[in-house]
Amino acid sequence: MTETVEREIAGPRTYRNSAALVDNADPVWQAAADNGLIDIAVDHESNNRLVVPETGHAFANMCSCSYLGLNRHPAVLEGVVDAVRDTGTIELMTSTTRIRPTIQRRLEEELGDLFGAHALLSTTCSTVTAGLLPLLASGHLAPGGPRVMIFDRYAHFSMAYVKATCAQESLVLTSGHNDIDFIADACRKYPSVAYVADGAYSMGGAAALDQLLELQDRYGLYLYFDDSHSLSIMGERGEGFVRSRTAPGPLTTIVASLGKGFGSGGGVALLHNAAQAEFLARHGGPLGWSQNLSVPTIGAALGSAAIHRSPELGELQAQLRANLALFDELLPTPLSGNGLPVRRIDVGDADRAVRLSTELYQRGFYSSAVFFPIVPKGQAGLRVMIRADMDRSDLTAFAAHVTELSSAE
Repeated sequence: MTETVEREIAGPRTYRNSAALVDNADPVWQAAADNGLIDIAVDHESNNRLVVPETGHAFANMCSCSYLGLNRHPAVLEGVVDAVRDTGTIELMTSTTRIRPTIQRRLEEELGDLFGAHALLSTTCSTVTAGLLPLLASGHLAPGGPRVMIFDRYAHFSMAYVKATCAQESLVLTSGHNDIDFIADACRKYPSVAYVADGAYSMGGAAALDQLLELQDRYGLYLYFDDSHSLSIMGERGEGFVRSRTAPGPLTTIVASLGKGFGSGGGVALLHNAAQAEFLARHGGPLGWSQNLSVPTIGAALGSAAIHRSPELGELQAQLRANLALFDELLPTPLSGNGLPVRRIDVGDADRAVRLSTELYQRGFYSSAVFFPIVPKGQAGLRVMIRADMDRSDLTAFAAHVTELSSAE
């Protein structure tokens, strides 16, 4: 009887399947927990050195997304203090659609000028995606009517999470990773298509941008990129991988987290014009409800923006490139030489990835084990984020430990 009822009430699970996800992933998550690899409470000595106060265990952090170390930069910290002192508050705590503090508008204008776009801020990049993609699917964000929504197979979970909502508005498809032929076929078959992908992928690699722009020119393909993992580390002003090569326009939107290379917090949409921003604020659901960006976060972002206008940004980018070159020399991977900060050490088996991560943690290095659904089944491994402020001796020692442990498996 129970099985019959479950079959009757279970959803179609066309765009998500929590039962399959939990059944496959939770045993590996539990193994990681059993080995002390998740929910680690630490004191933060630096981006490079964390300490577990209960045991005194110190370790190098190999998976911070603060690619330029700006989260600890004095100008960013001073920006926090200045913003709180100037406003006398932490948060306005009012719907951003109704009322917004002038300091938030100042930051939007600053980011818009810095990156050559109309900037719309929100509490997270995921909030931007959740508010924007359904309106792109319905045809309200840009001319052309409802758009067929193609999600790259490797699109970040924050985007894939919105598939089911988009499917209430239009047809949703999933392409192979950077499968230009699939996207081109869809553009020939359907009158209006959008492609949703990362610019720089959280598991490494980048979008096939030149070919995608050709499809945009030929078919009017709408391009939506989350470029969180390259913001600040590329471009004269830290525009990122995508914005360094193309501008937001009637058929292009770029979103990014300010909580990685930028060193502050919150999310930003780089839009074509003010009309798009006004429309999204009114109809973009989570983009309009809840709170404004917190004042300390805004202050940190203003401090970071000042660094982005200074020669120091180029110096930090150069330090990052030097550390990437050293890591690629010591521990070559398929992602070596691509100029992006994410490296993945593939081991295949999820249990083996957890064992390797555990051994490295015990030796003083934390690198996160990644497994399904973070990566496809059979492609488990370790994810490492290279940063400008990493100590070269840590990179050298880490590579030596990985080489030793991998050969012993």
